[in-house]
Amino acid sequence: MSDKQQSSGSPVGEPVYLVIGFLRRPHGVSGEIIMDIHTDFPERIKSGRKVLIGEKHQPHTFDTVRPHANGLLISLRGVETPEDAGKFRNQWMYVKTSEVPPLPEGKHYKYELIGLNVIDDNGTSLGKLTEILETGANDVYIVRDDAGKEILLPAIPAVILNLDMDQRVMKVHLLEGL
Repeated sequence: MSDKQQSSGSPVGEPVYLVIGFLRRPHGVSGEIIMDIHTDFPERIKSGRKVLIGEKHQPHTFDTVRPHANGLLISLRGVETPEDAGKFRNQWMYVKTSEVPPLPEGKHYKYELIGLNVIDDNGTSLGKLTEILETGANDVYIVRDDAGKEILLPAIPAVILNLDMDQRVMKVHLLEGL
C-alpha cells in the first residue's frame, strides 16, 4: 500500500472531526451551558454522548441536554458550577467522523462531497467542489478550477445529475448564465 492510500478508502484530507455545536456561555448555577446547534441531526445530541471540545479536542460526555430557545442547554459530566462551565465559553464542540452513523443509500454528509471532481454533462472538467454554502432555499456548491475561477452551482436535481463517490466525480448540467 502506498503512502498516499488510506486503508479506510476515505479521500485524502477527510476531516477527522465534525462540528455539532458552539458553546456560548454558562446558564444558571448548576454548570449548564448554552449551545448553538450546528448539525442536521440534533436528535443525536443526548445524555451520555461523548464529544470533543475546543481546538485541542478535549474529550467530555454530555450529562444533561434540554431545549432552550433556538439551541440547547447542556451540562457535561464533572462540570457543576458556572465557573467550571465558563471555561468552555465560545468553543466549538465536535464528534469524530468515525462515530457518525451511515446515511441511507444515495445520501452523503457534506464533508464527503468536498474535493469531488466536477464535470459537466459533456465530460468537461469544471474543477473541484471546494465549499458548500447553506442558503435558505437550497445549498450552493462552489466549484473552483486550477486557475482559481469559481462556479456557483445550486444543489438542485436539474443541476446535479450524478454522484460517483467511488470515482469521486460529480456530473452536473450547467444552467444558462453559469
